[in-house]
Amino acid sequence: MTYKEIQELIRQVSKSDLAEVKVKDADSEVTIRTRHYSDGKGGAIVYPQMSIPAQPALSPQAPATSPAPKSEGEKPAETKSSGLKEIRSPMVGTFYRSSGPDKPPYVKPGDSVSAGSVVCIVEAMKLFNEIESEISGTIVKIMVEDASPVEYDQVLFLVE
Repeated sequence: MTYKEIQELIRQVSKSDLAEVKVKDADSEVTIRTRHYSDGKGGAIVYPQMSIPAQPALSPQAPATSPAPKSEGEKPAETKSSGLKEIRSPMVGTFYRSSGPDKPPYVKPGDSVSAGSVVCIVEAMKLFNEIESEISGTIVKIMVEDASPVEYDQVLFLVE
């Protein structure tokens, strides 16, 4: 499976009520367990996991390739009252401002960003995804605390 296929599978499973999904092909095997999964020992919850034996583990110091681009018709949303543009999360996961605990944040308020520049990382099921800006401008506000969970399409940054 390609990285993008795995990402799409994760998105689809996270939107469903499925507890576990296993997918095998010639090169890899992927198992995704959601928070709906119980280990059968008194209802204990097993949090999302994924195992891909044929591929090395990713770490925040070696982020994966960027997520699939949005369709051509989609553009970053503008906040109605202030005229600021939004950078939104393309997936469910955990938001990180930097590539590691001892590394500086990718961006901070007042920094200029251009389309294609990395602004943060969203970890989804042990995969660290660099999130790139689709717009150019100046970061006005960071809407999410570091290391906190984010939802699909949640506003991460406001850009002027």
